[in-house]
Amino acid sequence: MKHSIRRLKYGIRRELAARLLLSIAALWPALSPAQPGAQPGINTPYLVHPDVARWNRAFTREDREVYAKRDEILAAAAVQPGMSVADIGAGTGLFTMMFAEAVKPGGRVYAIDISQAFIDYIRQTAQARKRTNITAIVGDGIEVPLPEASVDLIFMSDVYHHFEHPGQTLASIRKALRPGGRMVVVDYERIPGVTPPERVEHVRLDKQTTIKEIGSAGFRFVGEKKLMRQNYFLVFQRPQDIAAPPAQEIAAPPTRE
Repeated sequence: MKHSIRRLKYGIRRELAARLLLSIAALWPALSPAQPGAQPGINTPYLVHPDVARWNRAFTREDREVYAKRDEILAAAAVQPGMSVADIGAGTGLFTMMFAEAVKPGGRVYAIDISQAFIDYIRQTAQARKRTNITAIVGDGIEVPLPEASVDLIFMSDVYHHFEHPGQTLASIRKALRPGGRMVVVDYERIPGVTPPERVEHVRLDKQTTIKEIGSAGFRFVGEKKLMRQNYFLVFQRPQDIAAPPAQEIAAPPTRE
């Protein structure tokens, strides 16, 4: 009798353990919201003595799809007068300058980049063009150096696949967005057999994985706008009534003109 009770208890414990393991396995995607970040060194060319003039020529080539479709991208971003817009990974300021015109009167554009040389170039360009509504800020590539709930739109072009710490960066972006604010992600398609092999190797994740990764960070996927062949245009929103998933709190550094 005692042996039977022991066997019964042992069987119950094994069943409970199995159920617990199954529950943990089901929750695993939620516990691991972000894919591994970009490979170390991917951003080094922008940090170590970048040739800004050469990069600016590369960013503004007519055969670069994002540049050729810049007006369509601006229209699709639905930037309105009075809005606050953050251009994350602003580069040499292509979209920063376009946004600065679109948000007038009363709006402001925050150009954020990890490259001091790029930020200096944006400041010089803004001064030359008398764009007084641009604030250019050097970021650390991990968090967005903006106050909480301070912008209506986050914009990223050819930037998302460069995130080395996507989970932390997305949490910081979500924090900087006002509830109901939007995030636009323009990035390369990654389709094996269609996308050039060197780009497949360079870009860390495809469109569907990007949508899942950003969604798991507390953003609502609004939709895609078909504007380009080599790049996609995705729109996300910070919901007004859904709490963000737990994330490490990182204090944002003060903004600089």
